[in-house]
Amino acid sequence: VAVIGAGPAGLTCAGDLIRLGYSVTLFEALHNPGGVLVYGIPEFRLPKDIVYKEVDMLKAQGLDLQLNMVVGKVYDLQEVMDLGYEAVFIGTGAGLPLFMGIPGEELNGVYSANEYLTRINLMKAYKFPEWDTPVHVGKRVAVIGGGNVAMDAARCSLRLPGVEEVHIIYRRSGEEMPARIEESHHAKEEGVIFDVLTNPLQYIGDENGWVKKAELQKQELGEPDASGRRRPVPVEGSNYTIEVDTVVVAIGQKPSPLVPLTAPALNTRPNRTIETDEETCATSIPGVYAGGDVATGAATVISAMGAGKRAAESIHKYLSAKA
Repeated sequence: VAVIGAGPAGLTCAGDLIRLGYSVTLFEALHNPGGVLVYGIPEFRLPKDIVYKEVDMLKAQGLDLQLNMVVGKVYDLQEVMDLGYEAVFIGTGAGLPLFMGIPGEELNGVYSANEYLTRINLMKAYKFPEWDTPVHVGKRVAVIGGGNVAMDAARCSLRLPGVEEVHIIYRRSGEEMPARIEESHHAKEEGVIFDVLTNPLQYIGDENGWVKKAELQKQELGEPDASGRRRPVPVEGSNYTIEVDTVVVAIGQKPSPLVPLTAPALNTRPNRTIETDEETCATSIPGVYAGGDVATGAATVISAMGAGKRAAESIHKYLSAKA
């Protein structure tokens, strides 16, 4: 069996299949396994040694781990299947960041949360120049968004050298904030400033193309929208600017299209998630299964692990029926 993506879904699926007696190759695009467990979740929340010990146990049980293997570029899905694998599980996550499309997002110092957290957590940018990857921060950081990823970005920022002030800028009130209560509590406890009912309109740069200011606008809550939360409505004449050295956009992410784009027979939804059977994780291609964020959109680690377990069970039934 081939497993694509060494995040929570892929690792769980691979582990269960190995224990069922299958030979498993795990293809991972990055240079370290773990997915969001290593590039997204900060060290102070999840020490990376824990993840690597789990992976080492799987390797000791026979897992063939292929790193720096970008399926969709090195191989397409059909080429993976042509290598002789009898079933495939796709667990490539949701690593494609969303932006607001406002002026100034192209400025230096404006990051997606994905890049920012990857530089810090996986690439050890906080140890630059001991480690090769730098991260530009400065004194004032603004994180756009109110989810768990925004809290991780804000708390990581506080721990970087030279940072004096970190703002969470969120367009609704604290009651509507999607982050877990304990995550926002820890961020406040550590000194993150919460600018709620506030939305960025544009970022303003200097003559060298570096972000220096953010223009913000106050919001008030209107009628509920499709999410069930009250919709933010701009307050006319409430615009103001703050000085920023770094902006981190943490308003969500969607699945990378790399694998589906190379597999026309793989049915996807308009939001680029792969269509699957919720119970079995089966896709439109026989023998190909998918689960985690690539099938559901951005969700939790535990739900991705659950999908990995369901997929392993389904693959076992599929291959047992063929035997």
